[in-house]
Amino acid sequence: MTEHRRISFSPPDITQAEIDEVVDALKSGWITTGPKTKEFERLLADFTGAERVATFSSATAALECALRALGVGPGDEVITSAYTYSASCSVICHVGATPVLCDTASGSYEMDYDALAGLITERTRAVIPVDIAGRMIDYDRLFAVLEEARDRWQPANDMQRAIGRVAVVADAAHSLGATRKGQRSGSVADFSAFSFHAVKNLTTAEGGALAWRAGLFDSDELYQNLMLMSLHGQTKDALSKTKAGAWEYDIAFPGWKCNMTDMQAALGLAQLRRYPALLARRRELVARYEAALAGTGAEVLRHFEDATGVSAAGAADDAAQRADAGGFASSAHLMLVRLPGKSAAFRNALIEHLAEDGVSANVHYKPLPLLTAYRNLGFDITSFPNALAQYENEVTLPLHTLLSDDDVDYVAAALSRAAHVLEAQGVS
Repeated sequence: MTEHRRISFSPPDITQAEIDEVVDALKSGWITTGPKTKEFERLLADFTGAERVATFSSATAALECALRALGVGPGDEVITSAYTYSASCSVICHVGATPVLCDTASGSYEMDYDALAGLITERTRAVIPVDIAGRMIDYDRLFAVLEEARDRWQPANDMQRAIGRVAVVADAAHSLGATRKGQRSGSVADFSAFSFHAVKNLTTAEGGALAWRAGLFDSDELYQNLMLMSLHGQTKDALSKTKAGAWEYDIAFPGWKCNMTDMQAALGLAQLRRYPALLARRRELVARYEAALAGTGAEVLRHFEDATGVSAAGAADDAAQRADAGGFASSAHLMLVRLPGKSAAFRNALIEHLAEDGVSANVHYKPLPLLTAYRNLGFDITSFPNALAQYENEVTLPLHTLLSDDDVDYVAAALSRAAHVLEAQGVS
């Protein structure tokens, strides 16, 4: 009889190091935005190669503040993928702009770059690409499309003019630590928003950060503007007001409330110190999955590829070197698997069978036009056939650093068993 296990989908990997760092914050008497938050921002900038990093209460807040910093608002258009989580698009609505959805390429989770070219108008202010599963998109292709469309682009302010084309505001929620062609996530797009939600590779329980690349803006001015946005437009944060006689403040504009706290940053600092080892383990697990699923008919999203386009299965240890040589190495955030030729009904039944074997699985993602909010905005899934095809037979398997090698083998065997059972039952 097959051993029964319980495999969680994505629990946080918390050790005594995180507990000690949070306790230190609690004992310090400083628990809101303060010295640990500022240190976390500095270390994130070093890790990503970004010009600078500003932290927020979520990646969603980071994305929205990036659009606001760019002056995006009513009358503007922002393009994002039809195949993503709601946050990539909801922020466009939050700032009053019009969302424009782009289908994926056939057989891909990335936007169709050829289709993207036809969506750019004189009202397009930004594109929000999605580094799904932790794999950086093809930024070379994206930038080439935007350069070719410059004759249709009209800057509306100095920030947009400084970029010199449609802005790229990456939804990099999944890709902290990913590399492509020697460049790190956070240093390539004009802006990159990272998530530190509880299920992410690096967690602060809730939280996010916005990174921007060098050479575009006055970083001090941009950072201060972002800090104003995150704290009601108040010209002094709590840390600044602790200085003797420094109570006086002003409200520059009616801002928002989405700052990161030192308790969150403390958790993040401990996670960031451990992150190279966590990344290495995730990449080992992906390689293990690729080997275990070989021959099952399942189609696995490539997380590692060398400069010649060859998958790097079984060689996750030198992922960074391959990426430097012209390939890519993802952050190994999600284990996306497709079941070619199978229906949504088959996929859903397979997930139920996995649950009976103690394996928690998921789906990433329902294309936005399938969701009520975006149907109500006038989007129709029939206009996004490639995204629909990707979704209908996609299943996401557990991938986290608490998994053992045997756990991966167990999950792969459970998937194979479930598929065989359903096929024997005539489910297709």
